[in-house]
Amino acid sequence: MMNLSAPTQPVFLIALVVGALAIISLLGVAIPVVSAYATWLLIAAFVLLVLGNVLNNL
Repeated sequence: MMNLSAPTQPVFLIALVVGALAIISLLGVAIPVVSAYATWLLIAAFVLLVLGNVLNNL
């Protein structure tokens, strides 16, 4: 059984900002750097949250 822990506040905030930018971009707002990689950035935000939950000190 895995021991899950809450992600630290900086990890959560980074994942939140990256995920929000990706979702806004996917909804049609053109953000110059984000729009080309919006799907990958959304996946990266979720992976970051998963790693923050699985690893204790992240």
